[in-house]
Amino acid sequence: MKNKADVIIVGGGIIGSSVAYHLLADGFAGRIIVFEKDPSYAYASTPRSAGGIRQLFTTAVNIQMSRYSLQVYRNFSKSMAIDSETFEIDLKQRGYLFLASEKMMPHFKKHLKLQHQNGVSSEWLGKKELLGLIPELSTRDLAGGLYCAESGYLDPYTAMQGFIKNAKHLGAEYIYEEADCFLAEEGRIKGVRLKDGRAFFAPVVVNCAGAWASGLSSKAGLPLPVIPVPRRIFMFDVEKPLAKPLPLTMDPTGVYFRHEGRKIIAGYGEEEKPAIDFSWKRSEFEEQIWPILAGRIPNFEKVKVERGWAGLYDYNTADHNAIIGEHPEMKGYFVAFGFSGHGMQQAPAVGKGLSELIRTGKYETIDLTPLRVERFAENDLVTEDAIY
Repeated sequence: MKNKADVIIVGGGIIGSSVAYHLLADGFAGRIIVFEKDPSYAYASTPRSAGGIRQLFTTAVNIQMSRYSLQVYRNFSKSMAIDSETFEIDLKQRGYLFLASEKMMPHFKKHLKLQHQNGVSSEWLGKKELLGLIPELSTRDLAGGLYCAESGYLDPYTAMQGFIKNAKHLGAEYIYEEADCFLAEEGRIKGVRLKDGRAFFAPVVVNCAGAWASGLSSKAGLPLPVIPVPRRIFMFDVEKPLAKPLPLTMDPTGVYFRHEGRKIIAGYGEEEKPAIDFSWKRSEFEEQIWPILAGRIPNFEKVKVERGWAGLYDYNTADHNAIIGEHPEMKGYFVAFGFSGHGMQQAPAVGKGLSELIRTGKYETIDLTPLRVERFAENDLVTEDAIY
């Protein structure tokens, strides 16, 4: 039957496509249908992100997921090649740097210990060492910085396309239509109904719809604490170039910046007001970001904004972490959303984990149980502090 599958995935971006790819690569023989409402992916969150990949997290499960995913991305062009087509994600391991004030230093030192326990080669840098990384840096109000040299950033669009094309190559069917609601009966998922009225059926449905996922779940009577939140990025030229390529650098204010070729991109964590909004304003950069950048690096006093854009976080208001696993109130309904800005960098681990859970009923590579749906009712939150 054309409208029947073994697994339906709602959301064909990097998370949904990683789940589809890993299921098939791991030997799943059933039919997989992926529904994606935006065939151009113009408004997908991944290609609108800054492409950062880091291990400087404050929870063990996030560190483990990101370490696993980094290893995948290191070998992505070879491992994901399809015949002569390779996916060059341009991974630049120029480091990830969190600048810290005196007040922040004890927290960062605590995080450093957890990171070392989980195999991360992070280190604390003093002011002199910071200037070795970024000679132009103003350190007057800094105590130092938390740094990981093997982290960095990559081309998020190509990473997403790598998973999409590999999932299709292995047999996943992509239907570019919007899911309207889930179909269920007696506490079990049955399928999805599309906006055009058509129904598709499967015993397993995975909600990977990102910023739209919580709305779909709420419509099924299964609300989760996730809201869509816009995040804006600005690209600019600098009159006086920097001496060295920047690590992806996070200022204590929440403003971050990195090189994008010869240009610089920057953004910051705004207030968590729910909205589906892709607008951006030059004045926002001039009033809120530029003064901080210019105060941190004098070269940024004279810049020319080239363009800006906005993307969406699926922001978990409870503990800033992904929600992954089968919903306890709906048999066969799996979720993977609420990443709060770190979905792209954890997509390989999420796909692998859900492949294992769906096929075998348990996690094998990384235990993602801490991110289960039940943690909210159990008051067993896994709070991630390093979210911007």
